[in-house]
Amino acid sequence: MNTGRTVFSQIMDLLPHWDFRKCVKRYHGDRKIQKFSCMDQFLCMAFAQLTYRESLRDIEVCLRGNPSKLYHMGIRSRISRSTLADANENRDWRIYADFAQILISIAKDLYARDDFGINLQAEVYALDSTTIDLCLSLFPWARFRKTKGAIKLHTLLNLRGSIPEFIHISDGKLHDVNVLDILIAQPGSFYLMDRGYLDFARLYTIQQASAFFVTRSKRNFQFKRRYSHPVDKSTGLRCDQTIITTGVDTAKDYPIPLRRICYYDADTDKNLIFITNNFDLPALIIAMLYKARWQVELFFKWIKQHLRIKAFYGTSANAVKTQVWIAVSVYILVAILKKRLDLDQSLYTILQFLSVSIFEKTPISEVFSQEFYKIKMSDYHNQLLLFDL
Repeated sequence: MNTGRTVFSQIMDLLPHWDFRKCVKRYHGDRKIQKFSCMDQFLCMAFAQLTYRESLRDIEVCLRGNPSKLYHMGIRSRISRSTLADANENRDWRIYADFAQILISIAKDLYARDDFGINLQAEVYALDSTTIDLCLSLFPWARFRKTKGAIKLHTLLNLRGSIPEFIHISDGKLHDVNVLDILIAQPGSFYLMDRGYLDFARLYTIQQASAFFVTRSKRNFQFKRRYSHPVDKSTGLRCDQTIITTGVDTAKDYPIPLRRICYYDADTDKNLIFITNNFDLPALIIAMLYKARWQVELFFKWIKQHLRIKAFYGTSANAVKTQVWIAVSVYILVAILKKRLDLDQSLYTILQFLSVSIFEKTPISEVFSQEFYKIKMSDYHNQLLLFDL
């Protein structure tokens, strides 16, 4: 029964609390802590994400303005911005990174059968990164250029449900292709990448892991054609070739054949050349797979617009990573909520509903019902006319 319970507490019921306590214990998060536990910290930061709080003072004022509801929200301690700031500064960010991975595994199972527009049984991932600009004077550890600071979010997005299964937070100097060194490819999966990840030694590692990649070719790519396969040019395809690399370094880095596909995109009036190690799928499916890579760009745009990851509550590296991982956890939690309640609304709409009903004591299933948010117009009104007709 959800009678008398706030919407926020009902959302937090979706969290695997036992797993959270294991993550806290792993990194000794609550050692010598008498008040304001790691769970209190997570709940406060999750509240800030769900209600679009701009600062620590903003969080403090909003929560202190509802003291009678804090206990029912699961927050057992008195809220102070200095206490929250110290927690973000000192408590290991890996607690929340590990917990986010647990939520990601739950969401992955829920969205395992979702369709992403292409009839393919294998797992399909889009790999890319986004840069978040920082003020260098406030974040000196995140030096990007001489007068500019930044961090990068290197993300591997599962296209089924747009679930970020892998996120690596680095400074702005780390080149995208270096992330392939720490990424463990899953056999049988497809990895969609742009030209920034074109490194044949690293791509050969994906090949040896029995996984597949689809990426774009560069202009100076040196190769020799072995075979040309027939294509239907009415679909936009221009060629489908089996090739071998002939460059001095690339021939050593990738010594086996590759597949080269040329596709004309009528929307952009461009010829796109793809390189892949998959020889089984039709050439048109390979082109459509790469087009689906755009979902990771939409994911970056969404989280920057609707989560608090561009303005940070702390200036240390630990505080920034803590906020990013809790923001990711909130995104995954909303995705889990959408699936568990079988909601038709988009994630954006769900977040908007939650932001204005977080303190409501309403069963959460009713929050998203048509009767709850539909504006009812009365036939009778006592509104005077501005002009006499």
